[in-house]
Amino acid sequence: MANLIEIFKAVILGIVEGITEWLPVSSTGHMILVDEFMHLNFSATFVNTFLVVIQLGAILAVIIIFFKKLNPFDSSKTSVQKNETISLWLKVIVAVFPSAILGFLYDDKIEAAFFNATTVAIALIVYGIIMILLENRNKKPKYNDFSQVTYKLAIGIGLFQCLALIPGTSRSGSTIIGAILLGTSRYVAAEFSFFLAIPTMLGASALKLAKAGLAFSGLEWIVLLTGSIVAFVVSVFVIKFLMDYIKKHDFKVFGYYRIVLGIIVLAYFYLIK
Repeated sequence: MANLIEIFKAVILGIVEGITEWLPVSSTGHMILVDEFMHLNFSATFVNTFLVVIQLGAILAVIIIFFKKLNPFDSSKTSVQKNETISLWLKVIVAVFPSAILGFLYDDKIEAAFFNATTVAIALIVYGIIMILLENRNKKPKYNDFSQVTYKLAIGIGLFQCLALIPGTSRSGSTIIGAILLGTSRYVAAEFSFFLAIPTMLGASALKLAKAGLAFSGLEWIVLLTGSIVAFVVSVFVIKFLMDYIKKHDFKVFGYYRIVLGIIVLAYFYLIK
């Protein structure tokens, strides 16, 4: 019975990850709240590894949904299209370097210093306000297609992703806000954020697994796989929803949501708990 409860918790956490990883609302903020009411009964090392590695399921959803666009060897593509796909990957790789370097060097220190409810709540509220102000500008984008994305622009978006090392900012939120500030359309910003997540989260998961080792128990592997599979299934629906949503709507609703969630986090940890 206890084992089934832990697997059920993994399902819930997989759902939360699958939803919040792609929407600019901070998966960390949600995980902190969920963890308050539903703890995984494993070692701290495994739990920390679980919360990062279930992102692999979410990443698989991106790869499958955008496989044709991301595959430079697709036989149906012309030589020009294949070159454009290779160029897209090179821009993604260039963009991931800033956060990869900072994460590798300072991830543990940043987590120790900033992984707390106050930082997460402040980041949720501040980024929510920025998101609303950004959309209120109603500025016409300069880049409406990936063919217009330059290496300079890609690096700029990658620098914004570094902000996501602070818990509560949201990786997708940081890159989407950064891309829009630099002149991309919402659609290009969201897609580039998804593509940028592939090497970023694969690297983060590999680093976390390397630090933790692979000496997990049978139940721990089941819990890890369950969370990853659920995150994958939920991510497929959430990514498709977001790409359809932003064709007709802006990101302000997510900004308001972040502010409300930030207030809830502060209220819970300082007034209720």
